[in-house]
Amino acid sequence: MAGSLSSFRRLSRLLAGVAGAGALMMSLSAHAASWPSRPVQMIVPFPPGSSPDVLARAIAEPLSKDLGQPVVVENKPGAGGNIGTRYVSRAKPDGYTILLTINGPMVTAPALYKKTLGYDPLKDLAPISLIGTSPNVLVVPEALPVKNVQQFTALAKEKPGVLNYGTVGPGSSSHLGMAMLEHQAGIQLQQIPYQGFPQVITAIVAGDVQAGFMVPGIAMPQVTAGKVRALAVTSLEPSDVLPNIPTMSAEGYPGFESISWDALLAPAGTPDDIIARLNASINKALEREDVRRQMASLYFTPAAGTPEALTKLIVDETARWGEVIDRLNLSLD
Repeated sequence: MAGSLSSFRRLSRLLAGVAGAGALMMSLSAHAASWPSRPVQMIVPFPPGSSPDVLARAIAEPLSKDLGQPVVVENKPGAGGNIGTRYVSRAKPDGYTILLTINGPMVTAPALYKKTLGYDPLKDLAPISLIGTSPNVLVVPEALPVKNVQQFTALAKEKPGVLNYGTVGPGSSSHLGMAMLEHQAGIQLQQIPYQGFPQVITAIVAGDVQAGFMVPGIAMPQVTAGKVRALAVTSLEPSDVLPNIPTMSAEGYPGFESISWDALLAPAGTPDDIIARLNASINKALEREDVRRQMASLYFTPAAGTPEALTKLIVDETARWGEVIDRLNLSLD
């Protein structure tokens, strides 16, 4: 009798759990069908005026029109984008909190902050769509006697450990890109970290440092002014927005790629039909000529796609940059 009673209680708990899960799924489905019924909050984990912020505001307006509710951009900067990304990873998965971020918090942060990151990009966030990509640009002072990447690396080999390069800090794309070049070219350079890219380009113009992998929006005005020289871009293929600058691959380093990208994500558990609706809206927005012009002004190429494609990009880049970070024995915890 006792055994039968125990079995009955286990069966009751199991049925109750199944019923609860079913009710939750029905609730989410009903919620998704009426979504959105109020404004959607788009978190940007970088300060106002940054390129992710400008991009977010460019797409918020067409998203608002397509969804029928305001898409409100809110900045939550700090820790290289990790604070705002962590905030969204812990938000309610109801479609009313989404994230526009760059690749750093998604693919390099897990290797740099193994103890203190506070979120797992692949477990705690649901990819919606890639938005755009942009290469970095390898620039040197106009006075440096090199005209291409091969001449630059030859000079570095002649003077191992003497040439400096500017970065926006350890673990940044400006640091990891140069570390990858050092490894592939067999050269040794000295990293000089600065507060931001404006300070780096100022140092390059002055000749205080001899090179830097720069974001195009900061580098290109100085290239146009003849104060620095652009040697290569870091995309695998020639850049749509910088077509006259050769790729690192074409300059003798096959497979060299270090791009910046922006993407849209939601908290893990956000219903699939809401993810699909957001994906369709962002892909539609990226077809608009005004959005494409705004992205071109930031040296970004629109790159619409599926959630699955974004997931693959995150997985692949996490593995690739994780190897670089491990080889450098770099930790920011």
